[in-house]
Amino acid sequence: MKHKFDDILATVGHTPVVRINKLGPPGVDLYVKVEAFNPMGSVKDRLALGIIEDAERSGRLAPGQTVIEATSGNTGIGLAMVCAQKGYPLVVTMAENFSVERRKMMRFLGAQVVLTPASQKGTGMLAKAIELAEAHGWFLCRQFENEANADTHSRTTAQEILHDFKGERLDYWVTGFGTGGTLKGVARVLAAERPDTKIVVCEPDNAPLLASGIPQMRAGDGAPAGSHPSFRPHLMQGWSPDFIPKLAEDVVSLKLIHQTVAVNGADALRCSRELAQKEGIFTGISGGATFAGALQICESAPEGSSVLCMLPDTGERYLTTTLFEQIPAEMTPEEMEIARSTPNYRFDAAPPPAPSPFTAEPAPVTAEAQAFVDDAVDDREQPVVMFALEWCEFCWSVRKLFAKTAIPYRSVDLDSVEFQAGDRGGKIRAALTARTGCKTIPQIFVGGEFIGGCTEVFDAFKAGRLQSLLGQSGVAFDATISLDPYSLLPTWLHPQ
Repeated sequence: MKHKFDDILATVGHTPVVRINKLGPPGVDLYVKVEAFNPMGSVKDRLALGIIEDAERSGRLAPGQTVIEATSGNTGIGLAMVCAQKGYPLVVTMAENFSVERRKMMRFLGAQVVLTPASQKGTGMLAKAIELAEAHGWFLCRQFENEANADTHSRTTAQEILHDFKGERLDYWVTGFGTGGTLKGVARVLAAERPDTKIVVCEPDNAPLLASGIPQMRAGDGAPAGSHPSFRPHLMQGWSPDFIPKLAEDVVSLKLIHQTVAVNGADALRCSRELAQKEGIFTGISGGATFAGALQICESAPEGSSVLCMLPDTGERYLTTTLFEQIPAEMTPEEMEIARSTPNYRFDAAPPPAPSPFTAEPAPVTAEAQAFVDDAVDDREQPVVMFALEWCEFCWSVRKLFAKTAIPYRSVDLDSVEFQAGDRGGKIRAALTARTGCKTIPQIFVGGEFIGGCTEVFDAFKAGRLQSLLGQSGVAFDATISLDPYSLLPTWLHPQ
């Protein structure tokens, strides 16, 4: 396989199959297919590329046309990558209860994310996508019904599995159903090429949609007409929506499923953590859930059996979910003991002496530097000026306040490339200290008046004095914004 590609889309697929060495029972060969190796970290990269390229070939997607889809996150992230590379605007609808990092990733990739009420579940976000597509003439991906979803898995995922197990046993293939694309696309190929392989589908134990035997009510286009009566909220984001996708129901109708397995949410969390801590494999709740189902299969599988489990995505999609709820951000008592086992670089001990450019003798005040400071501070065309460091946490906290309140300002970043030659930044800082008597950075002026540093600006904002000074200096800003500026500090800087 080549390792030089024309664009990021060529890296989709070809994910590794990895043996489980510590968590699997003796006598059974347990493997996982790690879909986190896709460029955006999930199996949904495959369907995103497949659906978009199929729509391009058929002419249903015109150049520059907006793409829209309802997603719990991973499909949207995959689509955002594909649309960014191909130049299509993307709008995603997503229920508000899915993890925050997913919507941030999509927006970072250039997509727009429209949230829908959690109470309206997956059918609500899907209905919103349909409504927007019809109102604006956008291309709707229809991942839950689109045959291109299943086709891409028949062409890629299934072929990779056949290749990796050529000449070897593969007794069970274990997966969730999600959109139904992976399930349908792989199951039909295995049924034809490896009929000895049993297809096992996992579901939440409190929401057994497929196992219920109750058909899904549908609209004429195959989309769900409301929630399935067996659905209940569960932990596994993206694993089972509140309806049976048409692609998944097709597999039921074709009688390709040999067994369904009910998985408890607590087991899903446990297995995700154990995969990370005992196998070094980082997967999300849905991966942990599918692995929990695979372990159930292993318990009853004949000795010598070979089991392949799908791990749909990476654990980084779940940082703000229950999966990481018990993972502390601060040091544990055990970690504190490790820190105390040597004398220096501790929170409870004085730091070792070290030379620092911030405690060194200031540069001499030059006439040129003094003139620069005077001109900047007294510039009536730009009444708000901040002398700053480019990546200082306090400086960025002030920048956030100015951005949220639309305060125009000039930032003189003393450590930037512009001010490095001849220690120009150091000389300006010395002139600044001579003017204000303050050695710290940032230093903020409004209309020629020295306000102070970060906390002084925050205090002035809370007291309304900053707003008054801005008004007196003719600075237009958004006076309707009400916030606690101290909330803009990074967590480790928050006052106690």
